[in-house]
Amino acid sequence: MAVVCVDAGTTMIKVVGYDGDGAERVVVRRPTEVRRPAPGHVEQDMDEVWDAVASGVREVRERLGGAPVSYVAVTAQGDGCWLVDASGRPTGPAILWSDGRAADTVARWNDAGVMATAFRTNGSVSFAGVPTGVLTWLRAHDPERLARSAATLTCGGWIFSRLTGEIAVDESDASVPFLDIRTREYSDELLRLYDMEWARPLLPEIRSDDRRLADLTDAAAGELGLPAGTPVVLAPYDVASTAFGAGATESGQACVILGTTVCTETIVDAPALDGEPTGLTLPLGLAGGRYLRSFPTLSGGQVVDWACRLLGMDGDPGGLADLAAQAPPGADGLVFLPYLSQAGERVPFLDPKARGAFHGLTVDHERPHMARAVLEGLTMVVRDCLAAAGTPATELRVSGGGSASPVWLQMMADVTGVPVVRTTDAEAGARGAFLVGAVATGRTTTIGEAARAHVRVGDAYRPDPVRAGYYARMYETFLDVRNAAAATWPILADARHRDRTDGGTL
Repeated sequence: MAVVCVDAGTTMIKVVGYDGDGAERVVVRRPTEVRRPAPGHVEQDMDEVWDAVASGVREVRERLGGAPVSYVAVTAQGDGCWLVDASGRPTGPAILWSDGRAADTVARWNDAGVMATAFRTNGSVSFAGVPTGVLTWLRAHDPERLARSAATLTCGGWIFSRLTGEIAVDESDASVPFLDIRTREYSDELLRLYDMEWARPLLPEIRSDDRRLADLTDAAAGELGLPAGTPVVLAPYDVASTAFGAGATESGQACVILGTTVCTETIVDAPALDGEPTGLTLPLGLAGGRYLRSFPTLSGGQVVDWACRLLGMDGDPGGLADLAAQAPPGADGLVFLPYLSQAGERVPFLDPKARGAFHGLTVDHERPHMARAVLEGLTMVVRDCLAAAGTPATELRVSGGGSASPVWLQMMADVTGVPVVRTTDAEAGARGAFLVGAVATGRTTTIGEAARAHVRVGDAYRPDPVRAGYYARMYETFLDVRNAAAATWPILADARHRDRTDGGTL
């Protein structure tokens, strides 16, 4: 027997084949195009994403050598709006989690206290790339598309619908922005708070642990080369599945995804609704009713890509880290704020106007200093997000492309002061979907048991006491620099607005 698992990321579809013992045997990757048709707009063609999934599954199926597939499990990027009509067809391109077109609307809600009020029910801070902002923007600017739409899905829900013909969303995907995190049901109070009662018919059915399974349809079976009726598992969305796949299942265990986003997350026993509104809170029913405090940044891997281009290198985190290793800790006083998204930042603070910068730059700084400052800036954000979770981290599991760099992982241990552990799977998100599928299909009883049986620990990095002490002081400097820079962000936003307004006449 074999298992096929899909992890549909923002820029890469990963399909993994596992053998009967659960060993990772085949990994197929398919790139997907992210389009930016206008400033702040970030989209994908939904059919292209499905085609990449289907072709990837076909290839994995062939390379598994004809072994019967016991189930297919799906996890994917979260948030955004993947709108479909009554027949399940897209009504336009997917609007992604990183889209910023609704930034002004979100800023108004934030200034009016709407976001803070919503946090007391939802446990998450909304942002431009979730249905509150996107649907409100569409109502104002593209009402015809909304009129043709019957449901707003996530990427995982879209793939699940193509596989099974069922319109649904996993409860982790449904968490932001309309879920009452305590009842785990949509909140009419939140819809009223956002003045969005009109959007209620667009919200799909929520599926939790007892309803993750559906059958592969005849049509999808023909495209994938699998038998109709093969069980399909709707796994939690990628940040939650990756935590499981990295082996984080107990309270206090943390995970960081070094991918398109740098997503730092900690498993906690209960949502903290009375604290500072920040980050996301996702239900983890499979982990004994626990929750995931998740902090997915708007800027992550693309910051590494940008730095590589800036410094004349290939887009390789390992190469950037090797260059960074040539400079001392602290990069001789150079501090980098890694807020490079046009949509600003969403965690652990929300500011659509946030922008990145090098601070302290002098003629003595060279390429290694800049490389080190970039990685230290990204890693300071990881520490910032761990602190915001409220539950002290006992260890930090890592995954994503950046986890291949020993230099960066040692830096992460030193900056956070927490042991860093890398597992042996090439794709932790797919492994997490595999574990969820094992529970959903009755092959094991709990996600912890499944992780202990199938997640293998590889390299481990412990904090160096001297460097950890240095970085603890540097972290305070990083926060001071950011707080000082934040005063300039509205000034720069006004300047950008004037440039867009006057650009056509200059």
